[in-house]
Amino acid sequence: MTGDIAVALYEYHCSACGHEFDRFMSLAEHERARVTCPECKSTTVERVFTPFYAKTVRKS
Repeated sequence: MTGDIAVALYEYHCSACGHEFDRFMSLAEHERARVTCPECKSTTVERVFTPFYAKTVRKS
């Protein structure tokens, strides 16, 4: 499995129009990306941090 690239789902909120959207990006893409709103094309977007739930089969 060499050459596989891990990607994450990043969520954003546009300060200009209020649109919320998400993007799948690798860590490298995320670090250099200039994210624009798909609705109004503004670059005044902020990343939204959402909680997540992880479930494992092991007992803690």
